[in-house]
Amino acid sequence: MWTLNRVGLLGVACALVLLQLCSANEYDHRYGKGDPVMLWVNKVGPYNNPQETYNYYSLPFCSPGAAGNARHKWGGLGEVLEGNELIDSEVEIKFKTPVEKRTICSFTLDGTSVAAFRSAVAQAYWFEFFMDDLPLWGFVGEQHADKNDDEKYTIYTHKDLLIKYNNDQIIQVNLTQDNLQPLISGKKIDLTYAVQWVETNISFIRRFDAYLDYPFFEHQIHWFSIFNSFMMVIFLTGLVSMILMRTLRNDYAKYAREEDDLETLERDVSEESGWKLVHGDVFRAPRNLVLLSALVGTGAQLAMLMLLVILLAIVGMLYVGRGAIVTTFIVCYALTSFIAGYVSGGFYSRNDGKHWIKSMLLTASLFPFLCFGIGFLLNFVAIYYHSLAAIPFGTMVVVFVIWAFISFPLALFGTVVGRNWSGQPDNPCRVKTIPRPIPEKKWYLKPSVVALLGGLLPFGSIFIEMYFVFTSFWQYKVYYVYGFMLLVFIILTIVTVCVTIVGTYFLLNAENYHWQWTSFLSAASTAGYVYLYSVYYFYMKTKMSGFFQISFYFGYTLMFCLGLGIFCGAVGYLGSSMFVRRIYRNIKCD
Repeated sequence: MWTLNRVGLLGVACALVLLQLCSANEYDHRYGKGDPVMLWVNKVGPYNNPQETYNYYSLPFCSPGAAGNARHKWGGLGEVLEGNELIDSEVEIKFKTPVEKRTICSFTLDGTSVAAFRSAVAQAYWFEFFMDDLPLWGFVGEQHADKNDDEKYTIYTHKDLLIKYNNDQIIQVNLTQDNLQPLISGKKIDLTYAVQWVETNISFIRRFDAYLDYPFFEHQIHWFSIFNSFMMVIFLTGLVSMILMRTLRNDYAKYAREEDDLETLERDVSEESGWKLVHGDVFRAPRNLVLLSALVGTGAQLAMLMLLVILLAIVGMLYVGRGAIVTTFIVCYALTSFIAGYVSGGFYSRNDGKHWIKSMLLTASLFPFLCFGIGFLLNFVAIYYHSLAAIPFGTMVVVFVIWAFISFPLALFGTVVGRNWSGQPDNPCRVKTIPRPIPEKKWYLKPSVVALLGGLLPFGSIFIEMYFVFTSFWQYKVYYVYGFMLLVFIILTIVTVCVTIVGTYFLLNAENYHWQWTSFLSAASTAGYVYLYSVYYFYMKTKMSGFFQISFYFGYTLMFCLGLGIFCGAVGYLGSSMFVRRIYRNIKCD
């Protein structure tokens, strides 16, 4: 459990978080011969349930010292949020000093420990160690279905460590296990280890390559999916440019005629329909303006946040450091809050909003509080199961402080700047006093149908990438191809804008001027399809089970889809807004 002084250390880690982005570790990773090398134990848990992890000593392993009083290694904010708790194994290892075979500790199995180990082996428990910030994994034991009850469940009691080094730096650590012992009450278990040192010419900067699955992430299907999505972008942009602009050019020509004969004029008037007839209502303020302005502002912030995190991951190789991605996300979110306030404040003011403080408060708190709410519920589940996934109270306080003293003031400042610099109404057409009635149209031109179908093509453009992202997060693979993610991010943005523009044009041609919410929801529906895909992935691609893992899987996926939906919705709305202003700029408004 977390003590008060440990909670205080989290505050120090938060204050040094920017320094951590530049250097993932506090040590220089250099050793002299005979220097002690620390082996840290971290966590155990069912292999099929990645988020269901527990303290290593939750299983009745013995320790050379008192496990409860062993030294802890406290990481940064992201490491704590990822559920890491590194404890000194107190196993004696010295740099370049081999160990033939040595006993770590001994213990005698009793009924309670046998039951605990048997349950762990039956659920295929795995464990995680760290040495010089390099992870080591292994299984607690093996289950032999063909043997009797006394010998059916066994645990590994010997660990062989093969450590590769280059000069004074550790490059690679391989862990193998043997000496399976049956779990029988009253049996004495000796935990042993051996260490072998081997020199290598692999450079320190390349030492993490051993953990990257190149055949999986750089498979031909991954390249093909990027190419296929790129072709979709070309097709959609060509469609928007060729069909819509050709239609608009003909409409502009009618308005540009200065002299027409009576017959042509009457024919044009009788044929006038569609988007031109709603020019007096198309810039009418949307319903629930406060909510829409908050969503658009938050979505603009998330767009910049995603771009910034991806670029930092490409440049800084953030996947190497424990919790570095999470830490970077939190810090960048706080620092980009100005964008949310600026976009939201300008949008709300341009639509003649009267309650800008309410809009500002909602913009600053909407997405964080949605995530806090989901995380709070998941935390109760983790606390009930005594899992390392439970977020300590001190960490919650630190995250709240970051929001309250960095994110919130920046959002407030951005709102004020946005209202004053970009808040002047600039609608091409004057809004009429009396709203125009909206005629009944065919079912496929209804806003709900347009919104529902609008997310299909954007989802299709990221479908394959979602498989790689889900697999890396839920199946122990390190996602490192952030160049692919950057391309997919750009493709998703372009496809979303193009599809939303087409949907908006169809809606306006149906003489429905409620395009603002429709354009947002049309793009945001992409997240709905991603969530449906996550249900398919859960049942068809994983072996997860139990209330704990199910709640965490769908809870985390819900957080992700909420962010994706807000981002796509904002991009779709902003693209449609530019399109609508452009087409009404060249017509003669009353």
